[in-house]
Amino acid sequence: MAGNRTFTMIKPDAVKAGHIGAILAKINEAGFRIVAMKLTKLSEEKAGAFYDVHRERPFFGELVEFMSSGPIVAAILEKDNAVEDFRTLIGATNPADAAEGTIRALYAKSVGENAVHGSDSDENAMIESNFHFSEVERF
Repeated sequence: MAGNRTFTMIKPDAVKAGHIGAILAKINEAGFRIVAMKLTKLSEEKAGAFYDVHRERPFFGELVEFMSSGPIVAAILEKDNAVEDFRTLIGATNPADAAEGTIRALYAKSVGENAVHGSDSDENAMIESNFHFSEVERF
């Protein structure tokens, strides 16, 4: 089903700020169907494994610390052109550059605390979805 599913996480900053409902509402309003979702907390080990692609980057340690600092909401979303449409919905990584009305423009605090993660390709959407969800957790 490449092309119609993507993966997202509502990050610890947005969960702590109480934005889960508002972010999920934006996702639903944009025509996405939630096919899997859970509230969970990443250990440092799991956060490090999820972001392993960034291991050599200077921000890796800070990213792992942040992503394991509190609960997250992990979800698989379905819609035609899911990855690209979701990336448009969430906006630029830097909320100062995010288009008006996007999730990051509305709910992100900074580049580091940017409210949501969204897969950047169909391949990564599948990898990231498989990291968080078994087949029996998808509907």
